[in-house]
This record gives sequence, C-alpha cells and structure tokens, in this order.
Amino acid sequence: MSRRKLTDDEIALWRKVTDTAQRLHPERSIQQLPKPKPKPIKAPRPHRPEIQIGAKAETRMPAHDLLPGISERMARQPVQMDKKAFGRLKRGKLMPEGKIDLHGMTMDQAHPALTGFLLRAHGEGKRLVLVITGKGKSKSDDGPIPTRRGVLKHQVPQWLAMAPLRSVVLQVAEAHLKHGGTGAYYVYLRRH
Repeated sequence: MSRRKLTDDEIALWRKVTDTAQRLHPERSIQQLPKPKPKPIKAPRPHRPEIQIGAKAETRMPAHDLLPGISERMARQPVQMDKKAFGRLKRGKLMPEGKIDLHGMTMDQAHPALTGFLLRAHGEGKRLVLVITGKGKSKSDDGPIPTRRGVLKHQVPQWLAMAPLRSVVLQVAEAHLKHGGTGAYYVYLRRH
C-alpha cells in the first residue's frame, strides 16, 4: 500500500497547527532532547540445510545420560601402574598373592572385612590381591524401574577410592575369567 500525498489544504492546516504550538520545555535545547532508542539488531538465522526427500538424517539423537555400568567405568580408569604389568594383569598372567571372598556378606560386614584384609596385605608387602564380590542375585521381575545387580560389586570400587584404602591401593581392575571375571576385582597395592 503506497502513501498518498497531502493536499494543499492539509499542508496549510498543518503549518497553522505548528505555528500555534508551544514547546513543553523551552529551556531545553534540541541537543538535550532524548534520542530515540536504537533498533535492535536481529541475529542472523542459523543456516538450515536443504531437505531432500529420501535423504538420510545427518544428525544423531543425543545419547542417554545414564551412568555407565561398573565394568565400563572400571575400564575407563587411567592406568596408574606399569603398563606392561597391567597388560599381564588383564590377561590373567599375574597370580594374586591373596584373596578375600565377600560372598554372602552384608555391606556392614563386608566393608570392615575388606578394609582389614587390604591393610594387612599391604603391611605384609603383598602387591596383588583378589577381591571376590560376586555378580549379585538376579531377580525374576525388575519392574518398571531397573535396579543394578550386585550391591557389593558396585560398592567395593567406591570403598577402595575412599580413605583409608585410597592410600594403599594403586590400581583396581576387573578380574580375568579364570579368577572370577566380572564377579571379582584385582586390587594392585602400592609398595610398602
């Protein structure tokens, strides 16, 4: 829609109005008048790729944010001990110098037993011990909310990372199949 031009009568009327009008604040100069607000600058739209029928989607759905399993977390831990010895440990070539079996124990029983065993083993100068936790009981019906199997299997790595065991433990790894597999941990102790 285009603007129409003012007629001569409308221009004469406007001049009459402006001649009779008085300023609200005559003491202010034109430079002191408030300036109009600047127009906001619009951000450029993000580039959207052309959509083609039959083309595969380029973006993947975001992965879930659930905590990974205990086996994955143990495998991601950095290696603190000698890499060559760690490789032999993971292949089951190193023999544990002692072991403790926590099967059938409650958390209240297992924690002091594990702490005492590891502190004694460290005091005796042992370097590699085996901690057997078991894989945990399998339930027939998990229900709508999944629960993790094996309370001790999940608690033992946490206990090993806390004081007083943190000062004697150098490395923790899942055991080889011949030493218990995912139901046991190798605990490599620091030098005495």
